[in-house]
Amino acid sequence: MESLFDAAENCLLANNIEEKLYLTRQTARAWQNTQLSLSRIGESQSIAEPGRPAKPDLVAPGNVPKRRLGTKAGFIALIHAVTHIEFNAINLAWDAVYRFRDMPQQFYSDWVQVAVEEAYHFELLRQRLNELGHDYGDLPAHSGLWDMAVQTAFDPMVRMALVPRVLEARGLDVTPGMIGRLRQAGDKTTAAILETILRDEIGHVKIGSYWFKYCCAQRGLDSEHTFRELINRFFTGQISGPFHYEARQKAGFTAAELTALESLEKEARLSTKTYDENQPKSFR
Repeated sequence: MESLFDAAENCLLANNIEEKLYLTRQTARAWQNTQLSLSRIGESQSIAEPGRPAKPDLVAPGNVPKRRLGTKAGFIALIHAVTHIEFNAINLAWDAVYRFRDMPQQFYSDWVQVAVEEAYHFELLRQRLNELGHDYGDLPAHSGLWDMAVQTAFDPMVRMALVPRVLEARGLDVTPGMIGRLRQAGDKTTAAILETILRDEIGHVKIGSYWFKYCCAQRGLDSEHTFRELINRFFTGQISGPFHYEARQKAGFTAAELTALESLEKEARLSTKTYDENQPKSFR
């Protein structure tokens, strides 16, 4: 019987989009039908880059096209950016399956299901791009999500804290506003796609929350304290608000964690303001 870990590696390394989507669905069916084992023969290998198509070009985050809805170019850039996030999320889900080999069986079932749903989201958004005369890869993108996956590859607790609960959870904050602006602009089609994605992403972040807290409990750690500590130790970006309390609470965030995030955001804003004020005018 083939190992789930080998099948996950095949999904992760597939470069062709259609092949990655096909392997994702095929592997999920095989897992659900108990045709894949949890054989742990061989350790997971370091994967610097997952399989991806030649396009889009990957650039620094500051060089990604602006995502404002006020113009058609900005609208296309927004959809393309979200499509890229969903493509990365397929790889992130498979990497969680492939990477961490000492977790309960339900961990693998959860992340296999996440991979399938991320693939579906990607297909919905790519089809929408096609309807608007564009395709995935037409615009440059950045690799921030995968970069964090590499940084957290050594520990499932750190991965669950920083990828689902920090980077991916940001979508829970910003997507409701995007949906509202799209409906105001009369684009019910794209709004409906984002509503589907938001509903599923709450579930994905909730899975991350569950397994983060599971890891903390296994190690006798306080999850709320550990969450803030891991952000301070490993997250090099800036915590950004405002936070969508209702969506985050559905996704497993406690009131104390949300308060901690607010505090971290405030600290970051004050730090940035102090830095700017202390710079000579010639540097501003």
